[in-house]
Amino acid sequence: METRRLGRTGRDVGVVGLGAWQLGADWGSVDESDALAVLRTAVEGGVTFIDTADVYGDGRSERLIGQVLAEYDGLTVATKMGRRADQVPENYSPANFRAWNDRSRQNLGVDTIDLVQLHCPPTPVYSTGAVFDALDAMVAEGRIASYGVSVETCAEALTAIARPNVASVQIILNAFRLKPLDEVLPAAREAGIGIIARVPLASGLLSGKYDENTVFDADDHRTYNRHGEAFDVGETFSGVDFTTGLEAVRRLMPWLPAGATMAQFALRWIIDQPGVTVVIPGARNPAQVAGNLAAAQLSPLGADQLAAVRETYDALIRPHLHDRW
Repeated sequence: METRRLGRTGRDVGVVGLGAWQLGADWGSVDESDALAVLRTAVEGGVTFIDTADVYGDGRSERLIGQVLAEYDGLTVATKMGRRADQVPENYSPANFRAWNDRSRQNLGVDTIDLVQLHCPPTPVYSTGAVFDALDAMVAEGRIASYGVSVETCAEALTAIARPNVASVQIILNAFRLKPLDEVLPAAREAGIGIIARVPLASGLLSGKYDENTVFDADDHRTYNRHGEAFDVGETFSGVDFTTGLEAVRRLMPWLPAGATMAQFALRWIIDQPGVTVVIPGARNPAQVAGNLAAAQLSPLGADQLAAVRETYDALIRPHLHDRW
């Protein structure tokens, strides 16, 4: 698999990683044996970057990754912190950082975490110097090797990119979320900051497997967060209306490379964007992992395919989403 430098971490990672939200909670039930099979299939298939968070299943995802981390060498694991507390800026304090970090290190079974990211904190946090001083101190103490941020908006990303020691920015980027291409990716490239593309399949909408009759489990955020009832609505289907998303996928279907799935096309589109370091699709079973990994083997998309994504976005998605995030 092609590798790229993950910004200021100094680490090289494969362009297709694994997002481990599904292995914690909020996507329906995934039992432990299936979750471990997903992780092992990913690593044995070439994944070297795994992204998780302390809030995914209240630590379940981290603990499962910790089991696999003890079995394999050469992995880079990133976790996130902050969403287990009330979302007010004053909770982003040195004492809380250390407590959250202690818990994550225990869950993962490591002394030093490769990359710790602030998990979509309140917007003022990105402009608070004391927050980043505290993170610098944690690097100096050996608790974390590097730190980054996960953001909801392009404006938050640009604020973080201006920070001298931010190593990476995680942001929603997919065929339904093109705004980061305008300023965020160029700014990150200029600063030498890694870009981790999350929600790459728009919560499965870009898999091409859903239709108007699809029903999700009650404990799946695609049921209970369609209007932002639990967290930012942009995390569910990238904020796209479900019916609109289905129409957009149908417009893109004719542009798939021969033998490729819609999901592979969508992942390849992200890989082809200048400035992207790694894309982190999730998976609920080994077959999904294998399908995602195949995207890295596709040839870069042609100009006509890239234009089709842009035209579909401009016609159906831009009027509803472009100014929101």
